[in-house]
Amino acid sequence: MRLKPGRPDITAYADRFDVPAAEGDLSVTFLGVSTLLLDDGESAVLTDGFFSRPPMLEVLLSKMRPDVGRIDACLHRALGGRPVEAVVPVHSHFDHAMDSGVVAHRTGARLIGGSSTANVGRGARLPADRITVAQPGEPIELGAWTLTLVESHHCPPDRYPGEITTPVVPPVRAGAYRCGEAWSILVGHRSGPSALVQGSAGFVEGALTGRSAEVAYLGVGQLGLQSETYIETYWDQTVRTVGARRAVLTHWDDFFRPLPMHPGDKQLRALPYAGDDLDVTMRVLTRLATRDGVALSFPTVWERENPWA
Repeated sequence: MRLKPGRPDITAYADRFDVPAAEGDLSVTFLGVSTLLLDDGESAVLTDGFFSRPPMLEVLLSKMRPDVGRIDACLHRALGGRPVEAVVPVHSHFDHAMDSGVVAHRTGARLIGGSSTANVGRGARLPADRITVAQPGEPIELGAWTLTLVESHHCPPDRYPGEITTPVVPPVRAGAYRCGEAWSILVGHRSGPSALVQGSAGFVEGALTGRSAEVAYLGVGQLGLQSETYIETYWDQTVRTVGARRAVLTHWDDFFRPLPMHPGDKQLRALPYAGDDLDVTMRVLTRLATRDGVALSFPTVWERENPWA
């Protein structure tokens, strides 16, 4: 944590909220942090499924539990009661996996991830046949979607490192949600489009070599606290390695504030300088994207978008 007050002004990047609207059935909808709904009108996959977004004081000072009312409201808005094939946390920190077992219960989805995510599902009493411990690099078929989870790392610093070795039964402290396995998630659709979901700004050098994706959903949380060399390497090991032509930035929003649900609600804002510096991230990534001819975008919350357009 740094002592610099304030936070970046997200409106300074208004022109970057330019991902084309989805005109057909295939779409990606950003739902805050690294939660993405990939949908083709018949089957859908959800990364993370984090909707509770408890306030900072609750996270720091007390025990937490999924906010079922908030989860249901978000699922109703995003899905309208339709089922989901799978919920796939990018790792098992609370801001990614805390709600995942509840969301899987309510949508009929399988929970897919590492052994730590499996223990989040067990704590939510998800049936064993709906918990899948992924094998790194092995494709998983889900309707028209194919998911491949590739080993990755969390962006430094990892404030809750280690594995979750027993079921997580809320209410619990934030530290109960240890990182566990971190993933680069490669998503392919039967009709051709492909994407990389890099939920955390970490990487395993060379892990994505030989993989390809037209679009990269690139987590940038804490990236602005890293050296310029680290940021360049992160870009090269993700966006440049898979050959993406568009990078859509995620995990930039302050997840201690609820998602806006109604007109007049407070809108998403950037994380404070104490925990990240989006301005630094944008300065470096803009240069790299220009160098490589990659469109650099922010997603618009709740909007069905087509990043492949």
